[in-house]
Amino acid sequence: MTDATPTLKHGDTYTVIFSGGPSDGQTDTRIATEAGWDEEIIVNGLEETSAAEFAYTATSAREIGGSVQVTYAWDPKQADDLDAPEERYDS
Repeated sequence: MTDATPTLKHGDTYTVIFSGGPSDGQTDTRIATEAGWDEEIIVNGLEETSAAEFAYTATSAREIGGSVQVTYAWDPKQADDLDAPEERYDS
């Protein structure tokens, strides 16, 4: 991210925009910590009926109309390894 990147104070809110993966196109509102926005967000979800975690990494931030928006891209390398269907226990 560049020097023109907006800054957040502890307690400020910002909008998360998910790009790629199972949360693609969804948004969320989060509260900044002392460090500003989160560099990574872990989203819990389901992948073919198995619980999984999906890692999203901050890729860009911009201020629009006085509101900070941070885009998070899905990183499939950081996702949980899922069992192959033939290795799952189905009862």
